[in-house]
Amino acid sequence: MTADPAFVATTRTFYDAVAEDYHARFRTALDDAPLDRALMGAFAELVGPEGQVADLGCGPGLVTAHLASLGLRVFGLDLSDSMLAIARRENPGLRFEQGSMLDLDLPDGALAGAVSWYSSIHTPWERLPDLFAEVRRVLAPGGHLLLGFQVGDEPRHHDRPWGHPVALDFERRQPEPMAGLLEKAGFTVLSRTVRVQEADTSAQVPQACLIARR
Repeated sequence: MTADPAFVATTRTFYDAVAEDYHARFRTALDDAPLDRALMGAFAELVGPEGQVADLGCGPGLVTAHLASLGLRVFGLDLSDSMLAIARRENPGLRFEQGSMLDLDLPDGALAGAVSWYSSIHTPWERLPDLFAEVRRVLAPGGHLLLGFQVGDEPRHHDRPWGHPVALDFERRQPEPMAGLLEKAGFTVLSRTVRVQEADTSAQVPQACLIARR
């Protein structure tokens, strides 16, 4: 068994440290995000209630729970023990597992849908083809991917958030190159949405969402 790449270990350490503060800050993030909820609703309609869906990089389980409320058979996966502990505490009826998006413990074609909601942002650009190839592998033909990320050309560096002695880069990317990587991985991009910068909310840079089909 090969060791995790350094960026995976760094990401796990960061989120283990900040999990409770992160949950407190973002636990109601979808309440005032009608466009995000609409995109998740469209994804849920495309996937349908029968197949299995994975929320990859689920954190404390906010999106997992919302997708479940839309009728999807969804489980969450995350690197961080601390995030998973919160997800299980807050959502006792849902399943949450530990794992890496780059090495999913799933058979080929096991999923009808996959979600990466701001969870690809710690994967270096040169490793994104590996990530998207792995997601494509576990999706059944016709399965759908929902991919959310911040728009930009430079990362934002978070150092000592909430006073914790950890740091991490949050990558910001442009929708067109991301769509190109998905297409090279064997996806058909169905939707490209960019929500504009909102100065009075947490969305202080534009936010992108791509929906793609295997």
